[in-house]
Amino acid sequence: MHTEKEQAPAPLGLLTAPTRHLFFTGKGGVGKTSLSTACAIALADRGKQVLLVSTDAASNLDEMLGITLANTPVPVPGVPGLSVLNIDPDNAAQSYRARVLAQMDPTSTEADRSQVREQLSGACTTEIAAFDEFANLLSGDADGFDHVVFDTAPTGHTLRLLSLPKAWTGFLADNDRGASCLGPHSGLKMQEARFVQALQTLSDTAQTTVVLVTRPDAGAIAEAARTSLELQDLGLNNQRLAINGVFHASLANDAVAAAFEALGTQALAAMPAHLRALPQDQIPLRAFDTVGLPALRALLQTQEGIAPPSTPTPTTQPVDATHTLAALTDALAAPGRGLIMVMGKGGVGKTTVAAAIAAGLVQRGHSVHLSTTDPADHLRVTVDGSLPGLKVDRIDPKAETEKYIAKVMAVKSPGLDAAGIALLREDLQSPCTEEVAVFHAFSRIVSEARSAFVVLDTAPTGHSLLLMDATGAYHRQMLREYGDANPGHLVTPLMRLQDPQHTRIVLVTLPEVTPVSQASALQDDLRRAKIEPFAWVINKSMATAGTHDPLLAARLAGEQKQMERITTGLSGNTYLVPWLAERPVGIAALSALASLSKE
Repeated sequence: MHTEKEQAPAPLGLLTAPTRHLFFTGKGGVGKTSLSTACAIALADRGKQVLLVSTDAASNLDEMLGITLANTPVPVPGVPGLSVLNIDPDNAAQSYRARVLAQMDPTSTEADRSQVREQLSGACTTEIAAFDEFANLLSGDADGFDHVVFDTAPTGHTLRLLSLPKAWTGFLADNDRGASCLGPHSGLKMQEARFVQALQTLSDTAQTTVVLVTRPDAGAIAEAARTSLELQDLGLNNQRLAINGVFHASLANDAVAAAFEALGTQALAAMPAHLRALPQDQIPLRAFDTVGLPALRALLQTQEGIAPPSTPTPTTQPVDATHTLAALTDALAAPGRGLIMVMGKGGVGKTTVAAAIAAGLVQRGHSVHLSTTDPADHLRVTVDGSLPGLKVDRIDPKAETEKYIAKVMAVKSPGLDAAGIALLREDLQSPCTEEVAVFHAFSRIVSEARSAFVVLDTAPTGHSLLLMDATGAYHRQMLREYGDANPGHLVTPLMRLQDPQHTRIVLVTLPEVTPVSQASALQDDLRRAKIEPFAWVINKSMATAGTHDPLLAARLAGEQKQMERITTGLSGNTYLVPWLAERPVGIAALSALASLSKE
């Protein structure tokens, strides 16, 4: 049981007069799940009926709340009035396929139904199915709840999700014939009213608030600023800012604590004016991991209401000090070519690690193509310069979609009459065409690594898993269509990812319970696809920083526990990147991280 004092949250402006729908979004690792869950608990503790919804394929709500997530509301023990629902893309896709097939005309032939099943087998169906569940919640399925709190995937994927109502309502309004990649057009038309209602709900400032979650970090603040403007373009104007993890040093003579605080202060001082103008809440940095109801309730308390940490400061470091990013880069450079995929939870530093590895490979005499699949595209900001031998670009969804449409039109239009060409062009305007185009671009990069180094900075875990699902679906389709005719000669992108001579996966994590748990789950998913990670990187470790600040020292104890968890059970090949007082941006700083120097 929790006391009355424990129930009382800090006076967050967000919770003063909350709208029915609350969306929490932001850069990976800023604390969206912790903050959205803590707010949902606070609302339920007030006697409200609350539904907490995860739209992240890599959600860790189950670990945080100690429950098993499902695609139907699950009550949370210990929090009367709170239920949790997970929009699982695979389950949503199965249900969506069944609904579309059920809507077909009873006189449809088996050939017609087979064609529709094939149309529904792609990755775009998975995305639109998840959106379909999302739209249901905005248009009536959550009528029994006072508040619906959405814990979303990291920003790039969330912007895609929130743009779909507008994209699909526009597509359906202009499309009065034919079939899209989601099956019979009549099936989509039946859902048009619900898509329109979802868009209206998102745009209604009386019903919906978007909470932009950030940390006092320049990169996270920059992404929140960009997201704010993009959401305004989508018509989502009721926005608030939540700054999580604000730190104030308690020891005047602790240089590490002072530097830690200064980084945050500088980042907040440089905040863009349009973001500063938003209503704002600040949540202090906590000494504890936000796992379990007591910790989640404590997250929003005043500092005076929290017991001081009692965990002893660690005295040993379980990762060999020689296991640096430079040592990892040496190991990755040995084959002379190949695909290096850097993966992990949002906010753990994948982009920095990927860029540092790429710069380190160039130092070692190799030409490198550094790219990213992340819609948020932090790569150019991180590299911030040029280096001979290093090519930097990204898989741009818009540009790839335009190229894909042009290619399909060039191949298919010559044999069609004017009406057929118009129908094909109309069908290619479907929002899910983008998913197909991005997969084709990803496949080209995978193939390029046969003769050179390609370092790929992937999107945060959930979005990357959807891309991996697309790779698996394509692999199965190719085996069905061509496997018997080309035994031993068919090579799909999935086969290249499974080949340790071609692909090496580097999992990046922070030494904190949630990023480690998500990296572990990602490793399990990769192994089920017969892909074995090459190494783990523990980023931003303060183990050697030498701080004596009570709060930071308490966090160090948790850091050591997670390091031991990794090295004793999750990875036999682990490398350490220390916490740095200055963010490693630019060629010089990145090169230093993976330098040839052994000093």
